[in-house]
Amino acid sequence: MRRFRDPALALGLFLAVAPIAAVLQYRALAPLALAALAGAALASTRPRQPGLVISLALALMAWGMVSALWAVEPGRSLFEGARMAALVLLAAAAGQALESGPPRRLSPWLLGGLLLGAILAIADQQSGHWLRAMVRGRREWDVVMGFGLKPAATVLALLLPLALALPIGRAWKALALVLALAGIFGMPAQSAKIGVVVGLAAFVLVWLGGRLAARGIALAAALGVLLTPLLLGAILARNPDVSAMQGSAAHRVMIWDFTLARIAERPILGWGMEAARAIPGGEAQIAAEALQRFGLGSQREWFEAVRAQRLPLHTHNGALQIWLELGLVGALLATALVLALGWQATSPGSAGAFACAIAIASLSYGVWQGWWLCLLAMLALVSRQLTREPPPR
Repeated sequence: MRRFRDPALALGLFLAVAPIAAVLQYRALAPLALAALAGAALASTRPRQPGLVISLALALMAWGMVSALWAVEPGRSLFEGARMAALVLLAAAAGQALESGPPRRLSPWLLGGLLLGAILAIADQQSGHWLRAMVRGRREWDVVMGFGLKPAATVLALLLPLALALPIGRAWKALALVLALAGIFGMPAQSAKIGVVVGLAAFVLVWLGGRLAARGIALAAALGVLLTPLLLGAILARNPDVSAMQGSAAHRVMIWDFTLARIAERPILGWGMEAARAIPGGEAQIAAEALQRFGLGSQREWFEAVRAQRLPLHTHNGALQIWLELGLVGALLATALVLALGWQATSPGSAGAFACAIAIASLSYGVWQGWWLCLLAMLALVSRQLTREPPPR
C-alpha cells in the first residue's frame, strides 16, 4: 500500500501512457494529467507556502478573473481564470508532495513511454492512419483527423530533451532520438518540428555552456513575452512579402497583424481573459486588401476556400494572446512567470524542454487550452523531479 501512496508513481504512470494516448486520442491528455496531479497531491502530508512560480501563476489567473470587469465576455473570463487557478493549486499540491517524498526513478517510465509513443506514431503513419481511424470508429482517414496529430508530435518533442538527459546508455538515447524525430517529422505538425529543433539546440547550448547558458535562455524567453508586440509590429509594419509561405503559416501572419491592431486599442488592461475568440471583427474573413499588403494576392483562393478568419479562436502566439487579453499588466506577470520557470531549468534536459515549450507556444495553441496547460504543468513537475532522481544502481 505504501507504494501506491508514492506521489512519483503518478508521474511515472502519466509518462508511460501520455505519448501513447496523444497519438490515439489527444483529448485524453487533460484527464490523464489531472488524474496524475490529483494522485500525487493526495500523497501530500503537510501543506507549505507556495513558491515564486506558483505565486506568479496565481497572480496571473487572479488578474484574468479581475479582467471580467471589462471583458468582452465577462462570464467566460471569470470562469477560465477560476479554472486555471484551480489547476495551479492542484499542481502546487502535487509538487509539494513530490518534494516531501523520497526521490524515485522516473527514467524507465519516461523512456518507455517515449519509445512506445514514437513507435505507435510511426506505425500509424505507415498504416495510412488506420490505427487512429479505428479508435474513432472510422473506416477511412479523414483529413480533419490530421489536426489531432499535432499534440502527439508536441508530446514527443517536449519529452525528447528530458529523455536525452537521463542516466541511461548511449544506445538507448540514440534509439529515443531516432524514433522520436521520425515520429515528429512524419506528422503534419510544423510547430512541433520547429520546437524540437529549438529544444535540441538549447540542450546542446546548456550542455556546453552550463548554468550561464540556461539563464540566457530564460531571459530571452521572458523578453520575448514582453517585447513580442513591439518586435513583431516593427516587422509587419514594413508589409513584408510572405507569399513564399504555405497557407497556414501565411494565415498566422494575417492573424498577428489583426491582433496587433486590437492590442493597440487596449494596451494596458486588454480585452479580458479568453476574449480572443470574441474580439470584434475577429470572425470576419480576411479582406483582399489585407492579403495584397503582404503579397498574398495569389493565395486569395486558398484563404477563401478555408474561410480564413482574421482571428479564429486564438492568436497562435502565446505572448500576443496574453497582451491582447490581459494587456500590459498581464504581460508583466507572464514575463515574470516565464523567467521564474526558465530560471529553474538549469540542466540540459530541462532547459531543452523549456525552450521547446516556448517555441511551440509562440506558434500554436491557445494559452488557456486545458490539455496544453495540463501538459505543461506535468512537464514542470517531471523536470523538477528528474533532478532529484537517485543514480542508477
